[in-house]
Amino acid sequence: MASTTRLPDETPAPAAAGGTDAAAPRRPAPAKRDALLDNAKFLLIVLVVVGHAIEPTTDTRIGEAVYFWVYLFHMPAFVLISGYLSKSQDGSGRRIDKLLTTVAAPYLIFWGVYALQSLSVGRKLPDGPLEPLWLTWFLAALFVWRLTVPLWKRIRYPLAVAVAVSLAGGLVATGDVLGMSRIVSLLPFFVAGLLMEQRHLDLLTSGWVRAWSVGVVVVTAAMSYLYLEQLSREWVYWRESLVDRDMELLPVGIPGRILFMALAFSLTVAVLSLTPRAKTWFTRYGALTMFAFLLHGLVIRVAEGFGYFDWADRALGAHGAFAVTGLLGLGLTFLLMSAWVRKATGWLVEPKLDRILRRDREERPTPALPVPGGR
Repeated sequence: MASTTRLPDETPAPAAAGGTDAAAPRRPAPAKRDALLDNAKFLLIVLVVVGHAIEPTTDTRIGEAVYFWVYLFHMPAFVLISGYLSKSQDGSGRRIDKLLTTVAAPYLIFWGVYALQSLSVGRKLPDGPLEPLWLTWFLAALFVWRLTVPLWKRIRYPLAVAVAVSLAGGLVATGDVLGMSRIVSLLPFFVAGLLMEQRHLDLLTSGWVRAWSVGVVVVTAAMSYLYLEQLSREWVYWRESLVDRDMELLPVGIPGRILFMALAFSLTVAVLSLTPRAKTWFTRYGALTMFAFLLHGLVIRVAEGFGYFDWADRALGAHGAFAVTGLLGLGLTFLLMSAWVRKATGWLVEPKLDRILRRDREERPTPALPVPGGR
């Protein structure tokens, strides 16, 4: 859920005083924001916030079906977009600095924030910061995925390898460190995003793709209501391997994993195809999704601690609680991306690490190794 949507380099070239120095190195021009990706990120963050908000109110069949349908694709789609926006990750000092500032530091900060909140209400904590706490798993996964970008750029058939790794990950006990099961399970979506090019996005505008996308949305929504809502949510959480779930690999385990991966890919393509490509009134929110993502869980946990969900169920009934909470989740999304919230929490969401990062950040040439017998 990267906080920017620039491709693939984002540093504007400084204006030269007194004219242009031809000998001075030029930084790449700022990349133009992609309205499609900003629109998609906004729509997906709405689903993330609303999905977490309605989770305690899914006692009805329609509530469970909507929840299950959203979880079929909303995080795989975010992972794919994150992969697309990670093309510039080359392991350079500047990129590592950015990774530490925008991913690693917020992970540690919000792990601590959610740990304090959990302690205040008696929730059990993980063994340590290397085990993600609730929604911080995405930052841990994004950190690992982006570190591996140079690897995927070097090997042949990267998507096939990523799918094989994902399926193989279901066959072993992955443990809780860094949320490794999700890192491995969702890896194909990140790699697919890395491989995606503008021509693929352009293909999504064709009439037949959009017609197919509408069909995918309708069919999967119907499937969620008629059948899928009865299944374990672990299929769409991706947080445990088949071994961790003590599930037989055949005839259910591996085919089921392939099925849900295919559904997630299909819905991700459908959502990107049906998302507006031009600038809209909500496009600007696509650059602010990290605020909504990191902060909304705290609001939901506090609301739970004050008994909101029990009150809503008693006062509004199961269906009413589901509908009202969903609307409140939508409003919360906008609130957390508002200017005053960003100003108050920017030091947490986008921390400055200048004091702890090395000042000589420019890459230095690697000295040549001596050649035996050479001059």
